[in-house]
This record gives sequence, C-alpha cells and structure tokens, in this order.
Amino acid sequence: MQWLPLATDFRAELRAARTAASPLKRLDGLAALAHHRLNYLETITLDRVLGECHEDLRSAMPATRLALLASSTVDHLIPGIRVGALRRRLLADCYVGTYGQYRQELLQSSSALHQFKPDTVLFSLSAGEAIASIPLDATRSEADDALNRTIREIRELWSQARERLHATVIQQTFLNTSESLFGNYDRMVWGAPLRLIDRLNDLLLDAAQSDAVALLDVARMAERDGIDAWFDTARWLQAKMEIAPAAMPMYGELLARIIAAQRGLSKKCLILDLDNTLWGGVIGDAGIDGIVLGQGSAEGEAHAALQRYVKQLAQRGIVLAVCSKNDARIAEEAFSNHPEMVLQRSDIASFSANWEPKEGNIRQIAKQLNLGLDAMVFVDDNPVERAAVRAALPMVAVPELPADPAHYVRCIADAGYFEAIAFTSDDRQRSEQYAANASREAVLTSGGDLQEFLAGLQMSVVYGRVRDVDLTRVTQLINKTNQFNTTTRRYSIEEVTRQSREPGVFVLQFRLVDRFGDNGLVSVMLLKPHPTDAGVHLIDTWVMSCRVFGRELEFEAMNIAMEMAREHGVKALRGDFIPTAKNAVIVNLYSDLGFSRLSDAAADVQSWEVQLKLYQPRRTHITRNPQS
Repeated sequence: MQWLPLATDFRAELRAARTAASPLKRLDGLAALAHHRLNYLETITLDRVLGECHEDLRSAMPATRLALLASSTVDHLIPGIRVGALRRRLLADCYVGTYGQYRQELLQSSSALHQFKPDTVLFSLSAGEAIASIPLDATRSEADDALNRTIREIRELWSQARERLHATVIQQTFLNTSESLFGNYDRMVWGAPLRLIDRLNDLLLDAAQSDAVALLDVARMAERDGIDAWFDTARWLQAKMEIAPAAMPMYGELLARIIAAQRGLSKKCLILDLDNTLWGGVIGDAGIDGIVLGQGSAEGEAHAALQRYVKQLAQRGIVLAVCSKNDARIAEEAFSNHPEMVLQRSDIASFSANWEPKEGNIRQIAKQLNLGLDAMVFVDDNPVERAAVRAALPMVAVPELPADPAHYVRCIADAGYFEAIAFTSDDRQRSEQYAANASREAVLTSGGDLQEFLAGLQMSVVYGRVRDVDLTRVTQLINKTNQFNTTTRRYSIEEVTRQSREPGVFVLQFRLVDRFGDNGLVSVMLLKPHPTDAGVHLIDTWVMSCRVFGRELEFEAMNIAMEMAREHGVKALRGDFIPTAKNAVIVNLYSDLGFSRLSDAAADVQSWEVQLKLYQPRRTHITRNPQS
C-alpha cells in the first residue's frame, strides 16, 4: 500500500494507542496507525490490540457485521478486513461460515449465520467447483450452458441472502489459478480452464450489474499484480487457502472500501496542489511558458497524464478543488492560456491560491463546498505540506506521492479513495453542480440579505413518487448521505424497490432546479404506515444532499409530503430522529417543522409527531413542478 506513509515507530505508536486514557483516544491512536503502511505481521498485531479494545470502542465508532461464506479457507483474512475497516473508523464484527457449508447455513434459519444477523454477506467462491464437470472438448454452447447454470445458482444465493438475512451482498470474482494446457492457444479453446474462468467472470459481472450486487474484484488485482501475489499453491494444498496470506492486508483494504462506500464513506472531493503536482516547476518563478507540461519531456507527459486522470474523476462525479501557495492571478492564468493544460478553470469547483497555511485553506474549501473534511483527499508533491495537513487535519486523506510524477496516477488510483457502488446520471453532473453551488455561495456572500438571495435563485422543485429509472440514484442517496439523514437507515436497491410497491408506502423524490442549473435528485423521503397506530404514517427515512442545505427544500418537501399523506387519508405523521456524529445539523429539524416530541421515546431515539389537521405549511421561495 505505497500510498500510505511508513510508521515512524510502529511498536511505540501501538503502545501509546493501547494505553490511551479513553476509548475515543484509543480509537484515534489505532485509526491513525491503520493509516500507515503495514506489513502482514503488523496488520495482525494491530488487529490483536483492536480485539482487546473491541468492546470499549463500540461507543466510539459505528459497527458493521460481515459474514464470509466461502468454499475455501478465509479465517486468515479477518485481521486485514478489521484493520481495513478501522482505517475508515468502522468496527467490523466478522463471521466465518463453516468450510464449504455456505448453502446449508444460508438456507437453515436456525444456523449460526442467521443468529449473527449480518449487515453484509460476502460470497468467496472458488472456480474449480464451477468448471470441474466441463470437458476439455466442450463446444462454446456446452461451455456456456454449464457456466450459466453456475451463475443461476450464485444469483439464487444472492437472493436468499437478501430475503432471509436482509443483508447487502458482495460477490468475489474468481481467481484464475489454472495452468496453461495449450500455451498461447489456451484462450482459443472453449473448454480450456483458463478460457472457462475468464468467461465465468464475464458472466458474473453481467449478473452482478443486473442484480445490483457489489463486486470484490480480486481477479483484476491478480491480473495486475501477478497471480503469485494473490495465490500460493503450497498454501492451497496445505489448507485450501485460495487468497495467499501475504495478500491479506490488501484483501481487507479492498473489501473495507466497498463496505465504506455502501455507507457513503467514500471520498467526494480531490484537492490539488499546482506547482510540481499538476505541472512541473514553480509558475511564480518560471512563468506560464516555463512550467513543464505536456509533450516534449517525460516529466511534462507525466503531469499531463495526471490531469487527464483527474479530469476523468471529475466526469464520474468527484469534485475538484485547488489549494496552492501561489499568486491566484498567475495560477489561474495557466488554466486558460497554457496550450497543454488538460484541466480547465471551469473544472475546479473551489480555487484557493494564496500564501496562507494549506490546512486553513482546506477548511475554507470544505466550508465553501459544504462537504465534511473527511470527504477530502489532498494531493501535494511536497512532503512537508503533506505532513502539516496530516497533523492538523487527520480526517483528510493525504496520499504519500512517490518522487517520480510518472507514478502519481497509479498512487492515487491504488489508494481507492473514490470507491463507487453505482454510476448514475447525477454522478456525471456532480462536478458541474458543485461549481454552480460555488457560484450561488459567491452571490450570497457578495451582499444582500438571505431572503433576496433565495428569491433571486428562482428555485423550483420537481417531485413525485420514485420511478424505476431513479431507483439507483435514490438508493445511492439513502446510503451515502450522513448529515441530513434522520435515521441513517440503509437500504439495498431491492429493499427500496420492494417498499415502493407496498400498499400505503410512499417513496418520494425531490429535484431542485434554479437559475444556475439542475442540482439533481437531492432528497428522498420514505413514508410507511405505522404497524399498530391506524391513520399514522412513519417517516422511516429522510435524506437530503448537503449541496442544497439552507435553500428551504426541507420545508417545501414536508409541505408536499403532508398534502400527499392527507389525500390518502393519513391523520398524523411521526418521524424518528436518531442522533449520530454527523447529523447534528438537523437536530432541530422536526421542531422547526412544527412537530411535537413524544415523551415516551427512548433516550437514544427522538420521536416526533404532527397531526395533519394542525400542520401549518411553511412559506418558501420554491415553486412546484410535479414530475410527469
């Protein structure tokens, strides 16, 4: 994990974390150590100390319950998984199924798996079982028929895990550990093991995409790193370990990325230095003509390659910002006047170029974009600047860039900060949306009062029940939103789909449009009948993107929800608020909306209710546009 810095003194830092005075300080110390480059033994050692503090840390960080159902030995992978989760400040409780008994455990409701009640189920299956019965001289049709039967069986496992355990599903791709039979001709023979496993992975990818199942793509990692980095024949023969022990830290890291992404913990913003990062040289000294960028030198092409990669990240929805010690006028001029610049000024949602400490500027960027500091990645070639930001802002991810800019792209890509579980039309527009948001904020801070600002935005809300075409984005918003999230309940796309079709359930979606552009689908509200109180509907889930905070959408959304509920005979709405470390921004949401708190609510759950006949609609600056 070359993007992580080396620990100065692993044992001393571990001892300090282990003996810290409080669970929060222990968590901070252990999590800080997890953000260093650890080898196999250091990972095991850190996991052992984490286990000793396990119960004490429950109050300091959220937990996730993961079940590994495998056709090989996977017990040795648990330390890497727990440390990978710790790197994201998650406490991973892991269950390892009985060797090879995953089908039985899944189908038997009294099994230990069902008692464990996992949030996530990982299927780690070996390809040998799937291709064993396919003869070497099989035709394409015969091979595909056999492989498709395997895929149907796997999809049934996914379905059972979702229906019986109400868990999200991650499927591990198949390692291709087969030896060559025909040399270079192997991929031309339909029944050759190498060809079969490649084809099996292709079919698996199609099925996972169709069923919205996340993939742990160890096959791709093995192709990149070499099969020997991931598979040890001796370990397989001795103990049926398909994933080599040496690959354990990276395996845990890859799996933790997916689990974190499902919880909305992937990074959202890439903050870039300029001099010797986006281009070679110091623009303030060399001028625009003197910086090294583009064709003509290996260094210039390396910096251009980084810009192309960053531009692609923006196209998939990552917000870009600049934080540089520079003269702002000269720095911005390069974006418009240098012929080899790939990035344009319009690609950058927030541009900070001055001589102030970078940690302060990063705070300002986060405030301007309305993103948490833990959503930020800061890329800088200067190790002193990297160390300063890490020390001042430990929640900001700072990759340890290599000395040679030729390896910048690989370093950032390998770090996996921007792990995704979906790619929607809203993702494609997000960079533009944040840039437009910065324009809105500039108007607000330029003078005038808030009411004038809101009126000048010319806002309208497009709203209605969730449609099939929007299910992916709706699910993504539910699982990624942490600040405006009343209950932090997470649902798979199947669960959202099922609930949206149940009698009496409303899954409402809201898009906010203004004169600067379309903010996209930014809010979801899930209303369902109370199980015992007739005439009462529960606000099971209500989320809203931080991009539209302070625009009155919460008031207009509730006005709309009240009207729809009233039309369907609902007498009262009841909403829970479950406090978390991140949703304090809406602690007064229900009281501001005119709800009354119920006195019998549990201490850790606030329940609020309003009678629809008493609800007074809030006046807003938002006009309505029902979706067609």
